[in-house]
Amino acid sequence: MANVVVVGAQWGDEGKGKIVDWLSERADVIARFQGGHNAGHTLVIGETVYKLSLLPSGIVRPGKLAVIGNGVVLDPWALFSEIDKLAGQGVQIGTDNLMIAENTPLILPLHQDLDRLREEAAGKAKIGTTGRGIGPAYEDKVGRRTIRVADLGDEETLDARLDRLLAHHDPLRAGLGATPIDRAELRAKLLEIAPKLLPYAQPVWRIMADARKAGKRILFEGAQGSLLDIDFGTYPYVTSSTTMSGMAASGTGLGPGAIGFVLGIVKAYTTRVGEGPFPTELHDADGQRLGERGHEFGTVTGRKRRCGWFDAVLVRQTCAISGVNGIALTKLDVLDGFKTLRICTGYEIDGTHYDYLPTAAALQAKVTPVYEEMPGWSESTAGARSWADLPAEAIKYVRRIEELIQCPVALLSTSPERDDTILVTDPFAD
Repeated sequence: MANVVVVGAQWGDEGKGKIVDWLSERADVIARFQGGHNAGHTLVIGETVYKLSLLPSGIVRPGKLAVIGNGVVLDPWALFSEIDKLAGQGVQIGTDNLMIAENTPLILPLHQDLDRLREEAAGKAKIGTTGRGIGPAYEDKVGRRTIRVADLGDEETLDARLDRLLAHHDPLRAGLGATPIDRAELRAKLLEIAPKLLPYAQPVWRIMADARKAGKRILFEGAQGSLLDIDFGTYPYVTSSTTMSGMAASGTGLGPGAIGFVLGIVKAYTTRVGEGPFPTELHDADGQRLGERGHEFGTVTGRKRRCGWFDAVLVRQTCAISGVNGIALTKLDVLDGFKTLRICTGYEIDGTHYDYLPTAAALQAKVTPVYEEMPGWSESTAGARSWADLPAEAIKYVRRIEELIQCPVALLSTSPERDDTILVTDPFAD
């Protein structure tokens, strides 16, 4: 059976949580491969709403193995806070159903401090970080000064890592007007959390390889969205990791040959949180209506999302880069009742037509979207579970999106409820 990678094909918040949960019921292993606790997933199962930010979505399903891969940056205190919260909702989490790659980098309080200090110093030039230390933690990973999960098992190693880490951070903090790190306090915190965290530490690369050999179904879960990718996103208003499908391999230690089907999650309109370019953003009543009907507030931060029309140019671009085999189109029901819908089919920049978003920031700032209009529908699509339940104009809208992004719809979601899903192509089929 094919293993499936799920990636967001826009700026995140596409509804990955529901889709991953829907797929996880059929998977044996669910692995997070990048990002940190800045990513939010909301799952609705029956009458219960689960809000996850770090744990793989499959953790709420009994009998599944949830894996946090080495491509993730892990805040151990946030992890156990989330575990405790889920325990209060009846979800049992232990070393039998959660494993963490022993080479996973840790997010420390000093990373969150640096995130906040930099944003405050940037003023109008801020990039809209969540302030959870994600970027600084990835910086330390690349700078070869990070503390990883396995380092907590040996005090001598931990001391050496701390020395190298603070030799970098203390001068940075001084330049930003902050006091030096209290080394003893940080060391004590790490040694205190170590006995709780280390039992979950495993050579995830080997466990994933064994699962593949045994014919287990593996679901790779990404965070954020493709347009926040460190290389291919709207730089510098991006996250600090690779959000494309290729990261599923290096972020878990399983080779790229293990990836079978790439599913891109795509919202039926477009949203974005934070700063950065947004060609189809609406500042009118339609934008307000999309935000209100779609409940567009961040799961983790609570920040209001910017809303706009569907941008086929960007989705076509991200589907190509991630090698998306099919998309899961979500929140179609939010468009119910719009008399006219608009889809961005291209851009105009200084009189020149573009069928992609150029990399240069100066050009991105000048983008004018070129729209195609389609009639909306007055009937409700909420809760539809077959094509026959959809208005004809809604089907035309979906088909036009497929044409413009050059990628078929594999799943269609019509509400937050997991069963309100139309299956077109089974991602797990060979």
